Amino acid sequence: MVARVTTVAFEGTNVLDIDVQVQMSSGVPRFNLVGLPDKAVAESRERVRAALFALGLSLPAKHIAVNLAPADVLKEGSHFDLPIALGLLAAMGVLPPEEISRYTALGELALDGALTSVAGVLPAAVNASAAGRGLICPAKNGGEAVWAGEIEVLAAPSLLALINHFKGTQVLGRPEAKIQAEENGYADLRDIKGQETAKRALEVVAAGGHNLLMIGPPGAGKSMLAARLPGILPPLAPDEALEVSMIHSLAGLLDEGKLLRRRPFRDPHHSASLPSLIGGGVRAKPGEISLAHNGVLFLDELPEYQRATLEALRQPLETGRAVIARANHHVTYPARVQLVAAMNPCRCGFLADPSRTCGRAPKCAADYQARISGPLFDRIDCHVEVPAVSAADLSLPPPAEDSAAVAARILSAREIQTERYRKISNDNPNASAPRTNAEADGELLETIAAPDQSGRNLLTEATEKMKLSARGYHRVLRVARTLADLAGQDGVAHMHIAEALSYRRLNLGK
Repeated sequence: MVARVTTVAFEGTNVLDIDVQVQMSSGVPRFNLVGLPDKAVAESRERVRAALFALGLSLPAKHIAVNLAPADVLKEGSHFDLPIALGLLAAMGVLPPEEISRYTALGELALDGALTSVAGVLPAAVNASAAGRGLICPAKNGGEAVWAGEIEVLAAPSLLALINHFKGTQVLGRPEAKIQAEENGYADLRDIKGQETAKRALEVVAAGGHNLLMIGPPGAGKSMLAARLPGILPPLAPDEALEVSMIHSLAGLLDEGKLLRRRPFRDPHHSASLPSLIGGGVRAKPGEISLAHNGVLFLDELPEYQRATLEALRQPLETGRAVIARANHHVTYPARVQLVAAMNPCRCGFLADPSRTCGRAPKCAADYQARISGPLFDRIDCHVEVPAVSAADLSLPPPAEDSAAVAARILSAREIQTERYRKISNDNPNASAPRTNAEADGELLETIAAPDQSGRNLLTEATEKMKLSARGYHRVLRVARTLADLAGQDGVAHMHIAEALSYRRLNLGK
């Protein structure tokens, strides 16, 4: 007899069903685990043996073979502990095999038989729901599993509680769906005095999901502006919240299995390596750009990042996907992010201050900005100068407009975009419609952002004089469309094109 239990393996956001097959036969007593397990899976034998011993059970003196099929797929992670233990219990006659086969199981076992939380429960639950199976997981992961829909979830605190449930001496109720509490501690835009141009640019990029680069001397408020972006962004839509939470679940970052409700804001240090930013490593985990999916990736001191790391951002920013190709892995993670970057105009940062600039200006600025390639600059929709704050600005009272007022305008502009692209999706069900203006491109952009004749003349002239690429041309149209949405206007006018052009790249070193 072969006892079978279903579990999962992960390849990026793809979930693969794994058949755990347990057979006990006469022969030399041994416990063999096959099916291309990694070190963590191979160690499951000792954790399972200790957990069963804690329950007063011992493995029979037989040859035990555990096969993880398909055998040519690499098995990684500690979540294989629970399905292996359930397969052994079914083979020993402790649990009914037909009942166990109705579930997908995953969880890590402690030596005393307790179930420890694992990564990837939410995507595993979605996969189990699509296959018509229930899910068995640790109690701490139950709050995320029930978001998969009308699926039977057994969230057990220990292996003993699970055994008692199947024997009818204990009932494991359906766990409660958990969601992160609304945060009220966001920094407010009222804290920033002056910098009205930068505040306007922040509102524009928040409304359309555009990329932003802020250039200015140290202490001008670039990081303060970026830190206030989460407070003016609209909350995640239900489908976006599920997407983001699945990525964070795969990375093991869901706090007590609570679904995310605010857009992620990731701000890695400039010493971050390429795999940590794009994704990869031993198990091809999602990187910062994927953890910021449907949210903001803030890169402070942009030129201080390694050149190869910055160049690796180019493809994800264009396609919205982070493709990790390694010898043992070829996985894809979503990476539709809003890039917000900050940098000094030169190494010392005081290029525009005649009393403090170094003697190597303007060459030092040209060399410093040359660390960022032209194609990466071209993928940033809005470039804004953030000058030093004057003493007169610092002595002014706080601005009257707070983040809540700005967030209300942004929400209205986002609702206009949602309705526009919903209609486009209904008219063309086979085409994937964008969610924000920053994702619009090609023929669609020419349709929804076609400027009036005066605006078109200005854009044509500016494209020739500013030597804009085709990508830059379309990004001007995207920003102009957002400006029109903020103003509540159906068409793109001359003034929208003019303001959008003012946000193109600044040649501060010249």
